[in-house]
Parts: sequence; structure tokens; C-alpha cells
Amino acid sequence: MTHPERSDGVLRRADLLAAGYRPRRITRAVRDGELIRLRRDRYMRAPQHGIDQAVRIGGRLACVSLLAVLGVFVLDTSRLHVHLERTMSRLRSPDDRSRRFSRADTTRARLHWWPLSDVPALGVVALADALAQAVRCQTARAAVATVDSILHLGLMTHAEVQDVFASLPRRYAVILSLADASAESGAETLMRLVLRQLGLRYQAQVRIRGVGRVDFLVEGWLVIECDSRAHHEGWAKQREDRRRDLAAAARGLTTLRPLAEDLFFEREHVVAAVRGLVAARRRRG
Repeated sequence: MTHPERSDGVLRRADLLAAGYRPRRITRAVRDGELIRLRRDRYMRAPQHGIDQAVRIGGRLACVSLLAVLGVFVLDTSRLHVHLERTMSRLRSPDDRSRRFSRADTTRARLHWWPLSDVPALGVVALADALAQAVRCQTARAAVATVDSILHLGLMTHAEVQDVFASLPRRYAVILSLADASAESGAETLMRLVLRQLGLRYQAQVRIRGVGRVDFLVEGWLVIECDSRAHHEGWAKQREDRRRDLAAAARGLTTLRPLAEDLFFEREHVVAAVRGLVAARRRRG
């Protein structure tokens, strides 16, 4: 007997029968925990990335939930995003197929009913549809960061992303116009948008002699490095960063290191910090 596998991990009864499972073997496999029966004609070997919960509800993993699984930057992953066909009515709890989907479940799962433009798998929507959903589901700034991330990771070409936006209402076109595939993190995208908002001249990913590559060089004198816990944790890394800051200071440069979490959730504090530094510089100059 072979073991059927799908890229999304979701199996139909037909997949199991084609692999040599007998009906009684399927029943026994579910009873013994070898297979999880999510709902009628949908099975998985093990829970995977929330796909099992989405299918158990009656749909597919979608929007920012799917993009996060693919390594794409999304600002908020606190809720499970699930796409449902318009004809789907018998919704179940994400954790228990014997229980109906209730108002309480809406605090954990966000349901999307928009028609899909691409052929989905059993357990996930297509990438293009996930992007279209994420653009409509997030704030404009977060959506720009998501588009940047998809382009930077090479998951879609710029032309493919343009096709997605062509299917969206025109008001979303500004998001694509602000996209930049060179951004290496969501924090960098949000920092770039702050600099644009303030009307400041900047260069991204600049290499400075004696310092190394920096995230931004603003107005020729302000170095901005977008720090996150993932890339700046540990004393060794902090020591390296502080020595880079000393090297920048020796060249007459000022360094600002906003935390990624502040760019995500306390953006006004970062805006105030940059404004303060620029205003002080202009008063002196």
C-alpha cells in the first residue's frame, strides 16, 4: 500500500482508496489516530499550519494566514483566515467537527466569501487569491509591506502582482505604486513609508565605508537601522551594532534604531523621533 501525499496535506477518500486503502482500513486509521477526519471526505495525517482547522470549518486556509505560512510578512496573524465557497452553509468549529461554528468562533477565525480567481487546492487558496484577500483585509501600510515581501522572496513576479491588482477595485492601486522589492523586512517597508510621509530624501541598503551596509541613509547624515528581536538578539550582535554606530559617528553620522515592534504598533513615536532629529539638524545648519 502506498501513502498518498498532497502539497497541502489534505486527502480525499478517493486519494486513500487509490493508494490502496480499503474502506475498513480508513475507518481503522481514523480510530487509531493515523488519519484525522476533518469533515466529510477530508482527511489529514496530522495538523498542519492551521490548514486542518480551516478545512474543518468548511473552507481553505487563506489570506494572511496562508501568506504567513509561506514566510511572507503580514502584520497580524492573531486570527485564522478561511475562505469559504458561497454555497457552504454547514460550518463547523475549527477544533471540533461535531460542533457548529458559533459566534464565539468568530473571535478566532475570519471568514472570506469573495469569489476566487484561481483554482484552489483542497486545503489552501492559490497564492494570487491569498494576496488579493490580504490587500483588502489589511491596512494600506501593512498591505504594502506584504507586497514588498512577496516580491522580495520571489514568490511572484511584478507582472503577476500587477494582474492581482487589476482584479481589485482601483482604490487599491496606490498600494502597488508604493511597493519596493528591495525591502528585506516588514519593518523596513514601514520605515520607508514614514520617510516618504515626512518628505525626506533617503537611500535604502547603502554601504558606508567602515560601517557596512545600513538599512537607510537619510538626507546624507542620518543612518536608520530597523532592529528586530530575530536579527539583533544576544550580546554579540548588540556589541557589533554598537561598534557600527561608533564607526558611523566617527564619520559625522547620527544613528537611529527604531524597534520593529514600534514601527508596527507605535508608529507615531518613530515619526516624532525622526522629525525631532531632522528639526534639530536644520536649526543648527
